[in-house]
Amino acid sequence: MARYVAVAGKGGVGKTTFTALMLRQMIKQKQGISILAVDADPNANLNEALGLKVTATISDLLEETKNPKAVPTGMPKDIFVEYKLQQSLVESKDIDLLVMGGPQGPGCYCYPNDLLRKYLENLGNNYDFVAVDTEAGLEHISRRTIPHIDVMFVISDSSARGIRSAGRVHDLIRGIRAEVGEVYLVVTKTAGNTLESLADEIAHTGLKVIGDIPLDPLVVEQDLAGKALYDLPDEAVSVQAVEKIISRVGILK
Repeated sequence: MARYVAVAGKGGVGKTTFTALMLRQMIKQKQGISILAVDADPNANLNEALGLKVTATISDLLEETKNPKAVPTGMPKDIFVEYKLQQSLVESKDIDLLVMGGPQGPGCYCYPNDLLRKYLENLGNNYDFVAVDTEAGLEHISRRTIPHIDVMFVISDSSARGIRSAGRVHDLIRGIRAEVGEVYLVVTKTAGNTLESLADEIAHTGLKVIGDIPLDPLVVEQDLAGKALYDLPDEAVSVQAVEKIISRVGILK
């Protein structure tokens, strides 16, 4: 059975950066493992951080299934939906990727969402790990589209507002009573005594800090150049910080 790892947090805190570097370290530390990455954030850009090209999102493909004329004559709708979902899978040497896409339009999506849930459960069984870059509202987790989470990282930047937002994400997780195992806080863009300065705010969240990621000029350079963060060098401080976090959690054991 696949282990599910999720990354949560509000936009702009470095959630996708952490996800990309986490996947980079998992591949480096344990060669031969199979990973499915799921970008569940409506502002999807995990593919760019990983250096992968996406031609279709799940939302786009599910929208097509609302048109009865789109289903070929004689083909059951569930087979057609699964066929369309398979088209959205981006396959690469180290990581495969599914992109959920933006919010779905008006109309009932109960049927396709149910199929999507079953599809992800079945697809996940083909991998050692499923890593999910979640949306801020955690809708896919609350709707059980993502079946369960073994480890969740809640990401915050180095601000009191960011830490408070991470605390609200933690409250959401507990409120929806989803199947979530271990939950950790990661603070990004740190410098000097950032964690000490934020200690009181962090304590109010009820989250355990598993590590921090210093502000890294190489991440800024990669972003400005439009290059994949997955290709950052080993000596990058962000890469080294994420490596320590992954080792502390023991995801690969």
